[in-house]
Amino acid sequence: MRWQGGRGSGNIEDRRGLGPVGVGGMGVGGVVLALIGYFVFGVDPNTTTQVLGGLQGGAEQQAGQMGTPSDEAGRFVDVVTTSTTDVWSALFQQAGRRYQEPGPTVLYTQATGTECGLGQTAMGPFYCPSDQRVYLDLAFWDELAGRFGARGDFAQAYVIAHEVGHHVQNQLGAMEKSQRLGARGADSGSVRLELQADCYAGVWARHAPEASGGQIALEPGDIEEGMTAASAVGDDAIQRQTQGRVAPDSFTHGSSAQRTRWFRKGYDSGDPGACDTFSAAQL
Repeated sequence: MRWQGGRGSGNIEDRRGLGPVGVGGMGVGGVVLALIGYFVFGVDPNTTTQVLGGLQGGAEQQAGQMGTPSDEAGRFVDVVTTSTTDVWSALFQQAGRRYQEPGPTVLYTQATGTECGLGQTAMGPFYCPSDQRVYLDLAFWDELAGRFGARGDFAQAYVIAHEVGHHVQNQLGAMEKSQRLGARGADSGSVRLELQADCYAGVWARHAPEASGGQIALEPGDIEEGMTAASAVGDDAIQRQTQGRVAPDSFTHGSSAQRTRWFRKGYDSGDPGACDTFSAAQL
């Protein structure tokens, strides 16, 4: 993926090295955060929810530095998130809607306060609906490559685009649909929500080069990198790795085959309308 000439917007809050001095109440956002944590590191959603629930109270967080980070890893996040805003703004406009840009993407280390509760590295990247922000500990890139075998900058871009996909869902009402359908199981609302976010990541990938005026370009092997990442974080792959067996009744994000298929569907179609996992008879 060629991104170095891409535009950054500076919509980044860099909290790296700054710890939280308090955390917010859990609420609906905390539940979503807990489920998203499960797909990355095999953290049981119930455990994460208990942690969040036990840390309710007044939220205080040391403010980070706003703007484009000076390091390459931080600039990469800025360019990709800016690209997602360019793509979704154009797609929303085509649909006669206005895209509301998410709050600053937060870069942090180990733990950080959010309006959804305490965000921790063990949860992996996540989106908090309450404050409309994506949270990312960049140490996850090493985990993505080392533990999951998903290497390359496009694999990282897929993760960011997936989380921004949750912001799109937040604006379109998909999160409310998800809650009505349940949080666990192969046909649950959570699985449908996550597969739609994968599809939205594919839609972003399809439009990113044009939306950036050619400043971002996909290179041979990039889509395969994204599909490898999507497959690596499938519920069945995570369960085989962490417990040695697959339990579809406890799925929260979808199988490797499903995640790969929906990402590819979004990329091939370039159409957000093709990502309606909530109406799909077969996931």
